[in-house]
Amino acid sequence: MERPYVIVSAAMSLDGFLDDTAPERLVLSNAADFDRVDEVRAGVDAIAVGAGTVRADDPRLLVRSAERRERRVAEGRSPQPLRAVFSPSGELDPGARLFNTREAGPVVVYTSEEGREACAVGAAGVEVVAAGEGEVDLEAALADLASRGVGRLLVEGGGVVHTAFLSADLVDEAHVALAPFLLGERGGARFVYEAAFPQSPGRPLRLVEARAIGEIALLTYLR
Repeated sequence: MERPYVIVSAAMSLDGFLDDTAPERLVLSNAADFDRVDEVRAGVDAIAVGAGTVRADDPRLLVRSAERRERRVAEGRSPQPLRAVFSPSGELDPGARLFNTREAGPVVVYTSEEGREACAVGAAGVEVVAAGEGEVDLEAALADLASRGVGRLLVEGGGVVHTAFLSADLVDEAHVALAPFLLGERGGARFVYEAAFPQSPGRPLRLVEARAIGEIALLTYLR
């Protein structure tokens, strides 16, 4: 199957949580690491998240740096990467910022056959694609992204999507930013959930970078 090169990216606590249970979003990173992520975004053709991340964080999934956007244009690319959402149910808030930043370019929602009927997102520039019956078939979604010219895909969460990509052995590179604390019983969403992962002790990922970004530890792995 022809598919994009897939990068999974996450910031988490030392005990593997992406957030806590408080109503406000927990900041797990710092300004320098946010800038690093912006550089990674500028280097990919598409950025993807799951429906849970849209609901919890209301992201825009944009390259923030004007200089980086200009560099993309100089390279013959669009100022912003394509944005994608994985939502088996299709239940997404049409008022989410992701669907109301038309100047940033198109958004593709990958859902199931049933989810396509339920999806109420009708904003201009948003395309709803059924890629599976009850669930989203990730291989079908990746093949569709490849047909749109996506060579590099950045997957930014959340844990359900990370688990799906990793357990399906569809991840080529992983960026893990570790915050210097544990959440324990305050922990909410996790980086991954229980699954059969091929990245086992018998076939581990390969560590290619470990560096400090202030108090954040960045680990980069390849398959």
